[in-house]
Amino acid sequence: QLQASGGGLVQAGGSLRLSCAASGRTFSRSTVGWFRQAPGKEREFVGAIHWTGASTHYGDSVKGRFTISRDNAKNTVYLQMNSLKPEDTAVYFCASGRVITSSIRIANNYDYWGQGTQVTVSS
Repeated sequence: QLQASGGGLVQAGGSLRLSCAASGRTFSRSTVGWFRQAPGKEREFVGAIHWTGASTHYGDSVKGRFTISRDNAKNTVYLQMNSLKPEDTAVYFCASGRVITSSIRIANNYDYWGQGTQVTVSS
């Protein structure tokens, strides 16, 4: 099971750090991705991190503002979100799976999903 947490209400320009913790299984050798979905919109790729932590990938809308890291010893992946904008408001989901790099942005390629955590950025 995956458990996403850390969401909340923040003013524009502020920061939040989301966590995605695994229980019952580990992230070992799994790519972990973050996706978000705003009301009335499709699920959007935010970013992902390879199981080694050696490579990360980001969606164009968050590049330079968000950073993904992982601590495999704690079975936890983090999404540090800085310079938040109102358009970042969404439910954020973490997902894991053995996903090849070329498919890392496609939600259907991930096997396990967390329940989502709400992030609201006020203007």
